[in-house]
Amino acid sequence: MSNSKLNSWILAARPKTLPAALVPVMVGSSLAYHQGKFYPLYSLIALICSLLIQIGTNFTNDLYDHLKGADTAKRKGPLRVLSAGLISVNEMKKAIAFVFGLTFLLGLYLVYVTDLNIFLIGVFSIIAGLAYTAGPFPLAYHGLGDLFVFLFFGIIGTMGTFYLHHQEFSILSFLVSLPVGALITNILIVNNYRDFEEDKQAGKNTLAVILGRKFSRYEYIFFLLLSFFIPFVLYFKYNFDEIIFLPYLTLPAATILVKMIFNFQGQQLNKTLELSAKFSALYGLLFSAGMIL
Repeated sequence: MSNSKLNSWILAARPKTLPAALVPVMVGSSLAYHQGKFYPLYSLIALICSLLIQIGTNFTNDLYDHLKGADTAKRKGPLRVLSAGLISVNEMKKAIAFVFGLTFLLGLYLVYVTDLNIFLIGVFSIIAGLAYTAGPFPLAYHGLGDLFVFLFFGIIGTMGTFYLHHQEFSILSFLVSLPVGALITNILIVNNYRDFEEDKQAGKNTLAVILGRKFSRYEYIFFLLLSFFIPFVLYFKYNFDEIIFLPYLTLPAATILVKMIFNFQGQQLNKTLELSAKFSALYGLLFSAGMIL
């Protein structure tokens, strides 16, 4: 494979979005460690599967946005490889099959060491990754993208990782999943806020298109507030140590992001998108450290 082709595939994988795959596994694993049972190999394989699902979802998104005409020359976001002619439709279809197929095979080990609940989580995650922009009812085109991300890259990803180690779904694992889902969803919110006009013209009815830009701004703030509320609950309700407030170190960055979402337009929002992804990763790292330490 030539360097230019390799670079095209890296671009298609959207490296800046990959914290969405890392954070739920990191936070779920940290809670498992905090609760006294942790198997590093399980978390490593879960992380690889999570990354593959994210990449497969990105590939599918690239393919079907291209086929549906949602990615045009007027696009304000980063270059998309199919609309730019860097990768063919046939190549992308094969790549999607390979990535999700590999995910399924790796996931079988996790099913073997746990139970069928993990099989169901894995299969539904793959189906959801495809259904995000493909199939007869693409979620992203019917205002369900935000819910999809919140559920699968937040609640299900985090609780599923915890389940690998403890074989239980607990209220505590649900609570720690909420900041993960909230901040990863904020990445999508910025993306849809930026692409409002293009999506509207292409008939891609994201939540931003359905409810408007003002709603998106306040949705973004709500999810930030939710993420900062959860350490409070863990400290007062579940007797975590004061170090669980480590994520509060990100408050200055959160303030900057709020200013950006209110004041930036068009391509300026690419920076907001990038910083939202980094913020999600930083918060997840500090949140995890707060549980481990």
